Amino acid sequence: MQLRKEKEVRTMDKAPAPNTSFEQEELRSITRSVGEIEWLLLILILLYHVFGGTAEEDKPVIILAMTLYVASIMGFRYSTFFLAESRWKLAVQTWIMTGFITFSLLHTGRLESPLLNTYLLVIITSALALGKITTLLELVLIAACIAFLGDYSIATEIVSLKYLAGILAVFAPFVLVAYITTMFASDIRFGMNKKDLPAAIEDLTAVVNMRGFAVIADRLFGQAVRHEQPFSLLVIECRNLREIDVDLGPKAGDALLVAVSKVIKEQLRHSDVLARQVGGELVALLPETPAAGALAAAGKIRAAVAANPLVIGGEIVRPDIGIGAASYSQNGEKLDLLMAHAIANMQNAASGDR
Repeated sequence: MQLRKEKEVRTMDKAPAPNTSFEQEELRSITRSVGEIEWLLLILILLYHVFGGTAEEDKPVIILAMTLYVASIMGFRYSTFFLAESRWKLAVQTWIMTGFITFSLLHTGRLESPLLNTYLLVIITSALALGKITTLLELVLIAACIAFLGDYSIATEIVSLKYLAGILAVFAPFVLVAYITTMFASDIRFGMNKKDLPAAIEDLTAVVNMRGFAVIADRLFGQAVRHEQPFSLLVIECRNLREIDVDLGPKAGDALLVAVSKVIKEQLRHSDVLARQVGGELVALLPETPAAGALAAAGKIRAAVAANPLVIGGEIVRPDIGIGAASYSQNGEKLDLLMAHAIANMQNAASGDR
């Protein structure tokens, strides 16, 4: 028995933290998709080369470029140095793809080459794997490459409106694809975060329970940190819940909590998550929301709750709520610090109301 306990302790010590395993699984899945996109890019350029798209004098350098590109793919996939998955590794892979495409375009017609659209593969990869900010930087890099590939045979044309309009026409589809793909990627991550919600919903208020909140909050906050996105939360307390419980009974208190939860959910976006903590305390998780957006959401919630009094046992009951907001990273770079800051803000606001 003692030996079994010791083995269990050792096994628990070796078990990965839930956040780490979730992130690694997400990275492994993304890496597989990136690998397929890398090979697709190689196949497209190889087919163009095989079917005569490359001039005879440029064939040796294109073959050399493809060989080096394959070596980089194999190195990232099988080298022990790059074995651990990371966002930096994925970013470097997109830079290599951009360099390979630019070099291929340089020897296959520059901006007139049909291979120009292969830049879209880089943008899609970045949008799916690395988030909005990195995708924006990738767009800047591709814009610089397109400017480099332009025809500068007549220097005066570089600053002409006609030339600039041509560059914008070439670049505009890339911006559009980046915007649409990042939106889709955000929706996919939202779906992943909410896939376990049915088992984590409270029967009374129909909001997320404490167990579900712990999992979802870690995921949303972790994604905000990794993708350098804004993130905010609101701590909301029904301040007169105990008074209603005492004066009108527990059922009246439950009715108050249900009504307040419903009104709050109606003011939130589909990507936000409302959870119940203890008693009359609720927490709203607001992904991709800066501090100003959190304060605006708090104002909407206050106004909506105030505009929806209840009738309980023939008496009009006006919910009294307190709200505290906190945002990453203005109020902290850890989730528990944000919670503490939001609670402190809520308590300070309550003191000011008295």
